Amino acid sequence: MSGQVRKAVFPVGGMGTRFLPATKAVPKEMLPVVDKPLIQYAVEEAQAAGIEEFIFVTSRGKTAIEEHFDHNIELQNLLNERGKSDEAVRIGGPMFAPGQIVFTRQQEPLGLGHAVWCARDLVGNEPFAVLLADDLVRAKTPCLKQMVDVHAQTGGNVVAVMDVPREHTNRYGILDIGATTGSLVEVRGLVEKPAPADAPSTLSVIGRYILQPEIFGHLSNHERGAGGEIQLTDAMAKMIGASPFHGLRFEGERFDCGDKAGFLEANLAFALDRDDLRDQILPLLKKYA
Repeated sequence: MSGQVRKAVFPVGGMGTRFLPATKAVPKEMLPVVDKPLIQYAVEEAQAAGIEEFIFVTSRGKTAIEEHFDHNIELQNLLNERGKSDEAVRIGGPMFAPGQIVFTRQQEPLGLGHAVWCARDLVGNEPFAVLLADDLVRAKTPCLKQMVDVHAQTGGNVVAVMDVPREHTNRYGILDIGATTGSLVEVRGLVEKPAPADAPSTLSVIGRYILQPEIFGHLSNHERGAGGEIQLTDAMAKMIGASPFHGLRFEGERFDCGDKAGFLEANLAFALDRDDLRDQILPLLKKYA
């Protein structure tokens, strides 16, 4: 089935062990790139793509995310009283209409596929997006907006893809590719984290997906895959052939903020993009080079 993509799922239940001790009490999705948490970048990207309903799949210790997106009228009033109206505006958004945002629990850390499955009743029987906040994409046209525009033409499933070094294929879901038309690639197969020698290509799926609701039927089997987890990639592979399935070589730059070096690079890149910070950051880069 096709149709408008109105809902987005944000799996935010991960433990963030690679960033301990910073993530001992702070969700990894709340780590800031410059002055905005990762999850806010993902939400704003979804808003720019026309998403109307926002579904967060959380776990224990993630209440800071819910608080972040709530309306803190006391803080806004205090900032306004102190003449800090710009700051008051910044902490106000993104704002949601009542009922636009919902939180559900992933009670066991059983993998990305399981996290998405936890949102099945909230998504219902319509296509939906999945955004992983760890993957931060800097682009003139937001990555998900590019995907939504493609989906309006192709229907089916659409995933954002990029080439990775062959020695890194065991970190990603890798495509077996068919026909290529411009930036669109036909997906003939998907393999989760294959060894470099076994990878069918070097084209990797990143953390942006538009999926048909039929995926929930496959995820309901709770089959374990790589790492003993319920893998989203395995369920996606079972939908190939049932409806169109494409990879989009998106325009933009992706930063792996689940990795320390990638997270630091994102902070530098986004800081250098800002007129109020660039002139302060450039001398620091020379100082520590």
